[in-house]
Amino acid sequence: AETVGRASQMVPLRVCHRLVHLRGLPSSLRLPLPSTMAAPQPGCKTLRPTTTSSPSPAGPATKRSRTMATDAAASPASAGCSAMKAEFTGHAEYLNALNDKRERLVKASRDVTMNSKKVIFQVHRISKNNKEEVLSKAENDLAAVVNQYIGKLVKELQGTDFWKLRRAYTPGVQEYIEAATFCRFCKTGTLLGLAEINDSLLALSDKSIEPLQINVLDYLLGVADLSGELMRLAIGRISDGEVEYAKNICAFVRDIYRELTLLVPLMDDNNEMKKKMEVMLQSVVKIENACFSVHVRGSEYIPMLGSSGESDYAFFGAADYDQ
Repeated sequence: AETVGRASQMVPLRVCHRLVHLRGLPSSLRLPLPSTMAAPQPGCKTLRPTTTSSPSPAGPATKRSRTMATDAAASPASAGCSAMKAEFTGHAEYLNALNDKRERLVKASRDVTMNSKKVIFQVHRISKNNKEEVLSKAENDLAAVVNQYIGKLVKELQGTDFWKLRRAYTPGVQEYIEAATFCRFCKTGTLLGLAEINDSLLALSDKSIEPLQINVLDYLLGVADLSGELMRLAIGRISDGEVEYAKNICAFVRDIYRELTLLVPLMDDNNEMKKKMEVMLQSVVKIENACFSVHVRGSEYIPMLGSSGESDYAFFGAADYDQ
């Protein structure tokens, strides 16, 4: 009993409860208690053994606080964190610079669009009497657009990925192509080619850096927009009595639509082009209806719209009308 009593002071209560049943066993069959187990504090009911530090002669032991590893102790880890931070800093600077450049391109594209529309409005003032004067002024305005506003796009896009920032400047480029091709048709009756447009941009670029070159997709989108302006021009020429000129416009727009109809199904990114093809078809139909109406009923109102020939009033029933 004495042995069991001493053992109960060195082990937790659960072990003491089991040792009560071993009082009748001989001492040779009893298991030795582990020496590492300490006696619990009075009144403590915890079932887990606790380890305490031995008190120092100066006073009770203080609990050791947890501290973070110092830079000297964790130099490999801190070096890895610094390298990762520097890497992310570089990516952040690149994205910020790219966003700033995109904003500048959007602003320059708006300037190109606005001034190209002014050139188009200038060309629409054309008539039989002022054709040379109007086209000369329109060409000067178009050259100013190239030097002042297209030049900004060229400087921003030199040596960069043109396709990455295409969405930022493509509206202005399409409007410029529409204005340039419109001026060329009114002057010569032909279509301005993509190679000629890109050659005109080489003078604005640095020869040591890859220059800005308008891609085929933007060129075709600009040519598709040209049909709307030619439709307005044809209606205006019919009202001035230039029926043959309107018929030439009709044949020209019809040829463009026929060629693009064969090309658009083969294009990968053709969603925007499909919408423009629908608008182009409407323009072709409007020009055809106007030309057909003039051809069928031209004798009714063409002499009254400024025809240079002698007026024929036979349709009034007054062929021998004394003028």
